Amino acid sequence: MENKILLERIIPSDREVLFACIGTDRSTGDSLGPLVGSELSKRGYTVIGTVHHPLHALNLEETIENIKQNYPNHLVVAVDACLGNVDDIGQVIVQLGPLIPGKAVKKDLPPMGDIAIKGIVNIGGFMEYNVLQSTRLSVVLDIANEIITTCDEVMQKRISHKRKSFILFSFINEDLFKKLRRRLKFI
Repeated sequence: MENKILLERIIPSDREVLFACIGTDRSTGDSLGPLVGSELSKRGYTVIGTVHHPLHALNLEETIENIKQNYPNHLVVAVDACLGNVDDIGQVIVQLGPLIPGKAVKKDLPPMGDIAIKGIVNIGGFMEYNVLQSTRLSVVLDIANEIITTCDEVMQKRISHKRKSFILFSFINEDLFKKLRRRLKFI
């Protein structure tokens, strides 16, 4: 619930949103991003990074350039798995600012996004590649569902708000038009 409130506050209603979902389907722990991306894409959102077309270390820099060229005005929400303390497994972290992909496995990759959503899938600090490989799928799916539900609710609220604003604006314009028509004595 806290993440939903935070996302509602930090995603401006006047910008289009692009979800950049980082990870690979070749590692259970690192599949969080593509799982989230696939479902958000099915729901009609603009997404880069799905199970069938993952966004990962090998195509990250090229994708960042693609986003700059093709989505220059979009707010980029980056989603990725991360490692943390044993007590934090299953938690989702939402932060204003870019996500640093590959940090847990000590890769030097460029930052991604304007907003970061990270799901803690397992413990960090030792043999990170093996930990990601042996992460329980149920943990990843639970985190993915939480992120998907939260993002979908926030986006639906934005869409609903835009529709209500448009309807209100339409009524105001119609009323103003009628008043202007009367003043100008048009029938």
